[in-house]
Amino acid sequence: APDVVVTQTQCKVCAVSPDDVEDAIRELSASGTRLVALEPHRLADIWEDIRKVASAMEASAAGETLIASLQDRLERLRAWTASRDTRPSVVTVEWMDPLMTAGNWMPEIIEIAGGRSLLGESGKHSPWMSWDELAQADPQVLLISPCGFDVRRTLEEVHILGHDPRWGSLQAVRTGRVYVADGNAFFHRPGPRIVESAELLAEILHVPPGEGRYEGSGWIRLDLQGERVDPGTG
Repeated sequence: APDVVVTQTQCKVCAVSPDDVEDAIRELSASGTRLVALEPHRLADIWEDIRKVASAMEASAAGETLIASLQDRLERLRAWTASRDTRPSVVTVEWMDPLMTAGNWMPEIIEIAGGRSLLGESGKHSPWMSWDELAQADPQVLLISPCGFDVRRTLEEVHILGHDPRWGSLQAVRTGRVYVADGNAFFHRPGPRIVESAELLAEILHVPPGEGRYEGSGWIRLDLQGERVDPGTG
């Protein structure tokens, strides 16, 4: 008999629908249970969702403190990346077969992390993309972060990308700037960890190999053949 049930309506693949949750509440608990359905599409929505949860938990002040802390970390990161010499172009691969890039809050995260987002559009659902679109965009950095996959699972399937003849011609592949990130722990979790996701991406884009806080756990770099490159090996 919970007082509050939290669910999400942003993606039907990732969780049961609000209607299913409401049915379960009616069956399993007495009246008065509050359903909080979250549907974030951009960073501003994430802050509002934190407010919704905090309000439901009667902890609005704590929610505002958390939001202020997260926003402060992002602004400090933005200031740091603004001082970098380059802003690499980035395409995120949110799914490998068929190809999908990242929309929603990811273009904002890429910008804060000191990159330039290609293909995905802020505030809109992640779109499918064709190999022709990826080849035409030809990003300097390719971030492979499938939704729900950790690094190990992604490494088991990343060879799929190499089956397309255009893979080897991509600028990011030729220059060794293809990265696998933990999409299960980062990027696709629209809550407090989204700030760590921005920090992780800034590390990929601007921190020398072997010096990153998340390197080796949150992300790894691939070589031309799609093999893992250990930190500090070039």
